Amino acid sequence: MTGTVRLGVLCAGLVVFAVGVGLGPRHHAAEGLGPGALTGYLLLAGGLVAALWAAGRILGATRRRWWAPVVALLLVATALALWTLGQAVAASFPPRPALDGRTPADVGLVYSDVTFPSSDGTALAGWYVPSRNGAAVVLMHGAGSTRSAVLDHARVLADHGYGVLLFDARGHGQSAGRGMDFGWFGESDASGAVDFLAARPDVESARIGLVGMSMGGEQAIGAAGADERVRAVVAEGATHRVAADKGYLDAYGVRGELQQRVDRVTYGLAGLLTSAPEPVPLRRSVSVATRRPDPAAFLLVTAGDVPNESLAADHVREGSTTGVTTWNVAGAGHTQGLATAPDAWEEHVVAFLDDALGR
Repeated sequence: MTGTVRLGVLCAGLVVFAVGVGLGPRHHAAEGLGPGALTGYLLLAGGLVAALWAAGRILGATRRRWWAPVVALLLVATALALWTLGQAVAASFPPRPALDGRTPADVGLVYSDVTFPSSDGTALAGWYVPSRNGAAVVLMHGAGSTRSAVLDHARVLADHGYGVLLFDARGHGQSAGRGMDFGWFGESDASGAVDFLAARPDVESARIGLVGMSMGGEQAIGAAGADERVRAVVAEGATHRVAADKGYLDAYGVRGELQQRVDRVTYGLAGLLTSAPEPVPLRRSVSVATRRPDPAAFLLVTAGDVPNESLAADHVREGSTTGVTTWNVAGAGHTQGLATAPDAWEEHVVAFLDDALGR
């Protein structure tokens, strides 16, 4: 067997292994041993067997004194395959998370079940709490969760008179479509949500904002850059969804530069695996939205226990001279601002929305 054949089998095995890792464990955790998990585990096992077989043949044809560097290279190749292709597959073919059974009624809110189309026609499911002050916000959850995860945030906002539209991102909960954990469908989904609010008789169309957690925060930032009707954005835990967003990793020197190079491959592969259009960088979206004649305002909420969030917020803010405020919640984990400092979260977020949406 030639070295080219051994190398080819190794590469093919690593590709199949990475795809399996991207599918199997996540689908198993979310859905049990269904089709997604079984397919992933079969690919994982088949790819691992092929890669190990090829690695054994390569070592067998290598002088023993070179085994250590060859093994090191094999481990690096495996890690890169998982980091790039495995992550791209996991983001492009995520499992569908289910609602947890709670509704706005469980936090004392009167609501309606609603459905509306995204701007590309995908049916999205949500709950709507009517506005009492003429303003309304779209509340957007993070990857791997549903509208149930932001019920406590909805209660705080509704208590201050805001209409609140909570909806499942596509491929999540009861919404149609296939999910994308990098949030690349966010502009289309958010545009449909803004259409819904703008048509409501209880909402003034010039007083619409977006509040998002993690992926939802990144989607909210992108939507503000694409939709002039968005006047305010609260984004908590937003860091990145395309390679250019990773500019904040410059703070880590060589290690950060290496990660950015690998991430470019990851996002490039994701672009080949999903039908979602790759969005513009977060910093560019903020720059566009804050330079309009009627600019949007942004509040970027970061977790004190997650240094990258502050670095990312600073990176995003550097693209604009005005209109962007940051708030770091000391002692908070990712998107845990409300849980960690409920009174401060309510004060900061509501005051920001009151000012931006003209209470």
